Order: sequence, then structure tokens, then C-alpha cells
Amino acid sequence: MKKRCIIFVISVWILTGCIQTVHPSDKVRELSFIVLEEREIPLELKAQIEKEKTKPFMLTYADKGKLYIARGYGMQDKTGYSVEVTSLYETTTAVVIETHFAGPEKNEKTEDTATYPFVVVELEEVGKEVIFQ
Repeated sequence: MKKRCIIFVISVWILTGCIQTVHPSDKVRELSFIVLEEREIPLELKAQIEKEKTKPFMLTYADKGKLYIARGYGMQDKTGYSVEVTSLYETTTAVVIETHFAGPEKNEKTEDTATYPFVVVELEEVGKEVIFQ
């Protein structure tokens, strides 16, 4: 059985106030990525998301030359929320991902049921730490 390289990073920097920031001038290049459908998420990462989904989370997972980045915003009490990747780029020392969490539109019809909005992206592994902004 092949040993797979699995890296999980659960960031609690938001809770401790230790968020690392980078400046747009540090950008080396934009990174190509795809947003995954839930059925496309690797099983190991999907299991970790399931454990963490009730609270905001930031996860990374690397396997077979691919890097998966997941950002969730915890339990919401109704439908209509979404997560969008607004920027994903590389600096000399890190991969930086910026996301936007949006609530339902003012006149959007919603249902009062728990939801767990998150996004997972896949890109080529570049061997650098991931910074969530």
C-alpha cells in the first residue's frame, strides 16, 4: 500500500488574533484552480470537513501533487449563504487565498434549516504554506 502524503492544517489564528497578512505587492503570480463539487472532494478531506463544519474552519490537504484548500463559515440558520474565492495567488513564501462569505439577498426566499457553507479548491501543489485572508 502506498503511503500517501496527507497534510491537514486547522487554523485557529482567527481565535487567537495571529493572522499573517501579505501585501498585494508580494504577489508573484495568480494561481489556476478549480472549485470542487462535493462529490469531487477527496474522502479524507471530506471527513475532516464533516468534523469541523459547525464552526468556521480553514483546512489544507495535499495528495499526489495536488493541494486542496477548504474554507468554511460554520453553521448558518437558513439557506441562501455562499462562499466565493475572490483571489488565489502565490508569493515568494506562501499561497494566499481570499474568500468572500455572502448571505442571502434581501428579497431571496430562504428556508429555516441549518446549512454549512464552504468552498474547496484544487490546485497544483507548490510546496508553500497557505495563508487565509
